[in-house]
Amino acid sequence: MELQIERIDGILTFSMRGRLDGYGAGQVSDAVQASLQDDDRSIVFDLAGVNYLSSAGIRVLIAAKKQLKERNGILALAGMQEYPKSVLDMAGVASVFSTYARVEEAVAACRRPQDSLSVINEIARTPVMRNGVAYTIERASTQRSSLRATGSLNKMLHARLAEEDIRAIPFSALQYSLGIGALGASVADVLPLLGEMITLHGSMVWLPTDGNATPDFFTPAKETGELYVYAGYNVALDGPFHEIVTIDAGDSGSITLSDVYRTIFDLAREQKRDFAGIVAIAMWAVVDGVRSLGVKRSPVAGSAPTNGLPINAEANVTEWLEEDDGPKYHGDTMVSFGFGVDYSACNDEHLSALTDENRQTTRQLQLHNHGVIFRGVPWDATLDLSRQIGKIVNEAEFVDMRHLKDTTRIRRAKLGVAYISGIDMDV
Repeated sequence: MELQIERIDGILTFSMRGRLDGYGAGQVSDAVQASLQDDDRSIVFDLAGVNYLSSAGIRVLIAAKKQLKERNGILALAGMQEYPKSVLDMAGVASVFSTYARVEEAVAACRRPQDSLSVINEIARTPVMRNGVAYTIERASTQRSSLRATGSLNKMLHARLAEEDIRAIPFSALQYSLGIGALGASVADVLPLLGEMITLHGSMVWLPTDGNATPDFFTPAKETGELYVYAGYNVALDGPFHEIVTIDAGDSGSITLSDVYRTIFDLAREQKRDFAGIVAIAMWAVVDGVRSLGVKRSPVAGSAPTNGLPINAEANVTEWLEEDDGPKYHGDTMVSFGFGVDYSACNDEHLSALTDENRQTTRQLQLHNHGVIFRGVPWDATLDLSRQIGKIVNEAEFVDMRHLKDTTRIRRAKLGVAYISGIDMDV
């Protein structure tokens, strides 16, 4: 079986030549699972070159159809020869498939459900276009939101965290948060393992600094008061999201995380939003390349760099930070939380609790975001954001967790945006 995979007008298309028998069916099944991305809704099978079809081939067609039905999409079969058509008739399943004479017709049929949904959304909420990317905004709340900073960013950045600096925080107090932390039985247990952490809907995902570069996570079924998140530094959202923003960069486009924040800040200024130049964002996204870094040593007292500079200073990057070797995860799902500071608009007296003072003079924006990668979550922009994040964290296939670079690219996303009125200190 010869198999060619391409995207035609954004629709995943498999062109086959040869026999769709037991061996060929295995090839097609593997190719579908390897190629189907989380924002794919429909697939076209170009069968013009397939001269033989068996029960094994039928089974792989039915399996693909069921998988796409769960995404509210279709499997479109194009250009079928007479023998395969007869096999489908004899098996009594010909009527369950959508068949078309040409690939172009099949692709057009696959696009129609998506186009219809887009039209409905556009009628309800007209998107704002920025550099070819559509931003659709829904109002959510008018109540105040703030960020709660626990621990000392300065001590963390200079690797001076001691046992007395570690806070035991109940899971129930951290709906959305990020920082440096760990899970364990006691402060003494976690101190050598403190690493990048994020909480989403009360679940914690973290990257232990044990040299294995493998994230760990825990989702409590109930709050017993016996287990805690141990944090050397943590920033948590207190309050609601003010807007739900849906982003769509198109079938072949993407946008960087920094551009997402820039646009949110621009829209806030246009809307004359009353906030302190800080936004917090929880995101469900389909990514087009995750760029990441992270601490690879626990920033505890006694391990500080001898040059006196913070661990993220250029001179200390090799020793302290683990950076990726290129973008990863294309078409997978990411759930993230973070915040951005616009220095041109921010005057909060506690700003040093959120940002690295050494970098405040070199950037207009400073971002801090952590993301968790999952796989096999069909994209559907109509779903409720909070419920979907909770479902993903509890049910989806977990892949990875990382501190996100600003150059991480996003294809489609749904954001909960909180305009931060102030920073509350919990030191």
